[in-house]
Amino acid sequence: MPTALEQLFIKTKSENRAALIGYLPAGFPTQKESKLIIKAMIDGGVDAIEIGYPYSDPIMDGPVIQAASEQAISNGAGVEEVFDLLKISVGYGVPSVVMSYWSPIEKYGSAKFASAVSAAGGSGVITPDLTIEESELWKSQAKNESINRIYVVAPSTSDERLAKVTSECSGFIYAASLMGVTGARTTVSVNASALVDRIRISSDTSVAVGLGVSNKEQASEVASYADGVIVGSAFIKVIQEHGAGRSGLKKIKQLAESLSKGVRSGR
Repeated sequence: MPTALEQLFIKTKSENRAALIGYLPAGFPTQKESKLIIKAMIDGGVDAIEIGYPYSDPIMDGPVIQAASEQAISNGAGVEEVFDLLKISVGYGVPSVVMSYWSPIEKYGSAKFASAVSAAGGSGVITPDLTIEESELWKSQAKNESINRIYVVAPSTSDERLAKVTSECSGFIYAASLMGVTGARTTVSVNASALVDRIRISSDTSVAVGLGVSNKEQASEVASYADGVIVGSAFIKVIQEHGAGRSGLKKIKQLAESLSKGVRSGR
């Protein structure tokens, strides 16, 4: 049976559009406010949610997400807050996944982690620093819990390795649009489109592009060639600049509405 995430991509492909995926670290700026932010993102048109595991030593995250994670950690956010927010997000009616570096998963117990994601109704886990060579156990554990395994590929990934990694992905393939870390940028890297084209040669799995999208025009551009558009830093910046009160939540919803229009105008 397809996961909710896989069902979403079936739906958006039938509508000839890409899906809009929003990212937020659990517990940012507080656990209570993170629930309100996710609700505002969904009310504005976000199709799926990534719950970030706040991590003190990130590899892929840029300064905006790093600051948000540090704030969440200082407020006590940890694994229970991740699963709590995942359950809330699923309860709002959208496919939801966890994005986490491998260290917290291993520390918690990978089988237990997969079981908790499934129990919360989550569709899968994005593991940016887990290589497929080191994930045989995770592969079986995720399969046992019927959740998606989502790996990250980059423009620097060789064609040979691209085929190898994407063959192990389910739900979607996370295509990093550029070499570097997350963060809103004035333009989307030209490497993103070329990377998606290379992935299409060896895989039929949906491809979502992340890193760098922050406005309607960029969302439309990426939606013209990808199956999903991932936005994180732009949402977090709104909260960092306007807070998570009524004004900040209104701006979150407005940003989601604008990005959603962009995604729908891409084709």
